[in-house]
Amino acid sequence: MLAAALLLGTVTLSAQNQGPQTPEQKEKQLLEFIDREVKRLSDQLELEYWQEFYVDSTLNHDYHALQEEMEELQKTKVGNTDIYQNVQDKWMQQIDDSYHRFFNEEQWKKYWKSTGQRNQKARDKRKAKAEKASAELKNGGK
Repeated sequence: MLAAALLLGTVTLSAQNQGPQTPEQKEKQLLEFIDREVKRLSDQLELEYWQEFYVDSTLNHDYHALQEEMEELQKTKVGNTDIYQNVQDKWMQQIDDSYHRFFNEEQWKKYWKSTGQRNQKARDKRKAKAEKASAELKNGGK
């Protein structure tokens, strides 16, 4: 999740500093990020070749889907940052669920300890906060 936030932040900063990025520049930046993330996970978890393929496929699919969903929100001029965060959380959860399916037990534990658990706690905390706010709205702010 941190990686996605950094990627989206980098895209935003680049757009602010250099003007709007072309779709080709955005795509190149996303693919470079995915390549770095696959390499990082491969080195950290000692992934086998087939696992690298699945990590790459997962990230390509899910980050592109995340990017498309974020762009749709921007096009419709959604201003609520919580909605953007919910979309990001949904896709980061999807990535973790995919990893859990094809990492072996040792790799999963290492991933979970170094990255996944912290990200899950942050997602759970945001979800609980949103549910609490929703419940308060339903109860008339009481």
